[in-house]
Amino acid sequence: MSATILIIEDSPEIRLSARFILEDNGYQVLECDSPFTAHTLIEDSQAIDLILLDMNFTRDTTSGNEGMAFLQHLHKQQLDIPVIAMTAWSSVDLAVRAMQLGACDFIEKPWQNQRLLKLLDQQLTLKKLNKQNQKLQQQLNDHTSPTFVYQSHAMQQLISQLAKVAKTDANILLTGENGTGKSQLAQWLHQQSTRHTQPFIAVNMGAIVESLFESEMFGHKKGAFTDAKNERIGRFELADNGSLFLDEIANIPLPQQAKLLRVLESQEFEMVGASQTKKTNVRLISATNGDIATLIKQGQFREDLYYRVNTLEFVIPPLRERMEDIVPLCEHFINLHAKKYSSAMLTLSECAKQALNHYPWPGNVRELSHVIERAILLAATDTLTANDLNLQSNQSSNTLPLMTLEHAERQLINLALKQTQGHIPNAAKLLGLGKSSMYRRLEKYGITV
Repeated sequence: MSATILIIEDSPEIRLSARFILEDNGYQVLECDSPFTAHTLIEDSQAIDLILLDMNFTRDTTSGNEGMAFLQHLHKQQLDIPVIAMTAWSSVDLAVRAMQLGACDFIEKPWQNQRLLKLLDQQLTLKKLNKQNQKLQQQLNDHTSPTFVYQSHAMQQLISQLAKVAKTDANILLTGENGTGKSQLAQWLHQQSTRHTQPFIAVNMGAIVESLFESEMFGHKKGAFTDAKNERIGRFELADNGSLFLDEIANIPLPQQAKLLRVLESQEFEMVGASQTKKTNVRLISATNGDIATLIKQGQFREDLYYRVNTLEFVIPPLRERMEDIVPLCEHFINLHAKKYSSAMLTLSECAKQALNHYPWPGNVRELSHVIERAILLAATDTLTANDLNLQSNQSSNTLPLMTLEHAERQLINLALKQTQGHIPNAAKLLGLGKSSMYRRLEKYGITV
């Protein structure tokens, strides 16, 4: 859709000249012979993208007061319409005063057509970019902090410790079993930090193909390699001045660990295919289920990288070690999923609470959420019983009860991840799967580690 330009000029000849130029170049044109008539046009909610404003009118041909008054009116009305002031070639002082009152640029009369068109293009492009930035900022502001439900002493202590360091720029490593909520805590840390108005960029390091690591993290220039058809901005640049969350950091291949370490140490990087060095300013938050100490001994993780990412390390306790949180979490998930599916609010029976507290929760909070979601979808009454939860609490955690193949596959994947401390390649080998096949199943079932 073409932009609409409002011309405010008392000379019919100048308006006609401007109309010819603008319409020939695809613009829609509106005309007013004075600022007064322009007020009415703008108030009638015309979609005006930019205003060409003459500063001198027949009532007062030299001072520019009428043009100044119009700019002040736009400011008071908080109308975000870019204005290009039109002045006589000798009225430099008037142009400066107009820009001080909010005009975005000025052009001398008589103008050169190419300069006029260039100014219009520049200001309309800038307006579009500003609008996009406002949308992104609105998304940041509207992105509410994750809700944490906890009563246990273990979680109270953890949140208290995290709150103390959230406003610092210290690198933080979150460790713990699959499903304990590390991703949510990383997002919470960002939103409690001084960088909360800046981007939060999350990267699943285990899902990045090794050959594309540099492109994903640092970006690439157009034509840098065969499939580089467009320039791509890397994650470090996207997260600049904000927080970069590296999930599954233990799964980074060893050759790529050196490249990551270099950026963390120097705060510099180059896009693939570019020679220019860029600076990065990110607050690093990392997470893993893996036993990094063991990986270091096995030569699979660089010790210097480990020291770089874990200025502060926090262990997220598994759900079985904070039993006081189970029922409150269930009630939270009942409310959450009931709203999601527009279902009636359900309550937990006493037998359901007992079953919840006696189950070992190998999948932790994520499994609990899944159990409640399933129970809400299948519930026959407004009270959830132990049978509705289908916890199979009498089964060994290493034994699969009779269930659908899909459910069995999900359980096997979770069990393999648990036994390998969340190391996806090792879990894939344990299940006899290739790495890509494993990632497809993780994506299919929404399993993150």
